[in-house]
Parts: sequence; C-alpha cells; structure tokens
Amino acid sequence: MRVVVQRALSGQVRVAGEVVGRLPRPGLVLLVGVTHEDNPQVAAQVASKIWGLRILTDERSAADEDAPLLVVSQFTLYANVRKGRRPSWSAAAPRTVSEPLVEDFVAALRELGAHVETGIFGADMQVELINDGPVTLIVDSADLGG
Repeated sequence: MRVVVQRALSGQVRVAGEVVGRLPRPGLVLLVGVTHEDNPQVAAQVASKIWGLRILTDERSAADEDAPLLVVSQFTLYANVRKGRRPSWSAAAPRTVSEPLVEDFVAALRELGAHVETGIFGADMQVELINDGPVTLIVDSADLGG
C-alpha cells in the first residue's frame, strides 16, 4: 500500500460537480494506492502509522489533534514509467482487490478514532486541497517492515 499524505488547510472531492467528501477543518488528505501483495493487516498497519505521524504543528499527530482525514483512492500511485511514454498499471491491484482494501484502510482509521471522509472508489473525481506548509509525505508499506 502506498499513501501520499498531504497536510491540508482544506480539501474536498467532487464527483459530477457534487461534493462527496471534505475536510471539515484542517487535517490530512490521503491518496491511497493498493498493490497485489496488500491485505487487511497491511491496511491497518499503514493506517496506524499515518494516524500517529507527528507532522502537524508543534510535532503533533492527527491523533493528538483529532484532525480529520480525507481518503481518496489513487491506483496511479503504482504507475511504472521505466519504459516508453505510456505508464504501466500492472503493479496496481485490480478493483476487486483494491476497493475492499481501501475500505479496510478507512475502517482501520475510524477504529483508531479518526473522522474520515472519502471520495468514491473508481469515480472520475476532482480533488481540491490547500496544502499546508507544504507538507507532503509518501508512506509505503514496503518501507515499514513487518
């Protein structure tokens, strides 16, 4: 699982012109990609890592501040651009695998106490945010160990 974590003053997701998820106050926007080896335990581990990251003001975490989270599925995080000009998406898990794992990730965050809003999986989404800092990190389960 690979997640781009962006500290945001505001953020929202629109589908067909309608807002489907938004940060009610400053928090984190999370762009979430899933690969073939991911499972519910990986989703829970990544959720816990992000919820506890001390990246808010005064080295506080989202957990410390009860900061809201906006989760947006993003299969393109697993694009391979090594050859040619057309990205390969083969490292991204198919929808039948990735959609339930994004749901597991959201559920794990909520179990930790997070207020989580989401986009709509697989929809053509327009994501807006005002990055705070800017602070942007990449959390990859491959880097977390077991």
